[in-house]
Amino acid sequence: MQRIQVQQALQRAAILSNEKFRGVRFVLTEKKLTIISSNSEQEEAQEEIETTYQGEAIDIGFNVNYLMDGLSNIHGDTAIFSFGDPNSSILISTSENPEFRYVVMPMRI
Repeated sequence: MQRIQVQQALQRAAILSNEKFRGVRFVLTEKKLTIISSNSEQEEAQEEIETTYQGEAIDIGFNVNYLMDGLSNIHGDTAIFSFGDPNSSILISTSENPEFRYVVMPMRI
């Protein structure tokens, strides 16, 4: 995925995330990533990004700050997100620097 596009979507979603937990949901379906956040005032943000994902749908929550931190340390144009299942961590990497790996643990939202 385009790193800048995901970063910008996360920044917009972070505005309406819960101030205490900073959680966002990644809903991954065929060729689409939806980033969803909400807060205690019942406000919700939803961003959609086209992807090359193929497989079963995944709905997983993360702390938006950790995702943005990982993406800000990538200096190339693309970010690779490797998912297992909704209970396992996500691996963020890039093809420009094969030594870079950033792991984010999921959270319940």
